Amino acid sequence: MNRTVELAHRHGDHLSVTATGSGVELLRYVYRAEDAWEAPKPYIHPLRTLSGRVVTGYRPNDHRWHKGLQMTASHLSGANLWGGNSYVHGEGYLALPERVGSMAHACFDEVSVHDDGVRFSERLTWHPHGGELWAEETRRIEVHDVDAVTGSWALTWSSAVTNRRGEPLRFGSPTTHGRPAAGYTGLFWRGPRAFRDGRIIAPDAEGPEMMGQQAPWLAYSGEHDEADGHATLVFVHSPENDHTGAHGTHPAHWFVRNSSFAAVAPSFAFHEELVLAPGATLTRRYRVLVADGAWERDRIASAVGGLSW
Repeated sequence: MNRTVELAHRHGDHLSVTATGSGVELLRYVYRAEDAWEAPKPYIHPLRTLSGRVVTGYRPNDHRWHKGLQMTASHLSGANLWGGNSYVHGEGYLALPERVGSMAHACFDEVSVHDDGVRFSERLTWHPHGGELWAEETRRIEVHDVDAVTGSWALTWSSAVTNRRGEPLRFGSPTTHGRPAAGYTGLFWRGPRAFRDGRIIAPDAEGPEMMGQQAPWLAYSGEHDEADGHATLVFVHSPENDHTGAHGTHPAHWFVRNSSFAAVAPSFAFHEELVLAPGATLTRRYRVLVADGAWERDRIASAVGGLSW
């Protein structure tokens, strides 16, 4: 079998995955440390369709800490591992640099290319502003199901976060701290500016009313600037994400916006805090389908059903 993708590594900076034949860079995983105010953490940008269209935004002027696709923690036991201003109930968003922490790359355990895709496994450490070790994460990212016929490919993101504090870690969001409809935390995608006012599609609903709601998948379709056409991103939960564990049952709720900017996050602490005991591990797995074109609900559902976990 011929390989569908190739992998390149600029050590200390980023990994890039490129589609063979076309030479299109599908993603760049950047793990170098960046500005402290933006809560330094690894991220994916650019993320591209098979035709080479960029479907992520990077450091937009409204939120400099929004960087493509990244794992975040907006409210973590009083710390801000999201970046920028911190939400304080009754006072709004304040510049509190002493709350802004980081997620730091430690090492890669695996970086490999296979006939059917790419896989890399990374270890990270999570820190508040003071630098103490609060958590260790094992992260795995896979690129697979590259299909030139459908014009799509898939990315699977797995994270296992272990509490290394001597007390519980409390994962929350602005909504758990008093701001309605702002439950963002966890895996977060920021779309390009052209995707503003894009179409939001879920299995049984459509539109911004999906904010704070549950569904096994959610799709966002936007139209490009500069080049004719659309792209569709489908965000999918792994079935085990909502299971009952040591931290209780915390089914995800969607944070999604298409006005002011395009954003999607399958938040695990939208309405209620998730409490992780010392030594316990929070595991979450997600899939992102990246497709050229404006896909309709039936096609999305068929594609989701055809991707095995």
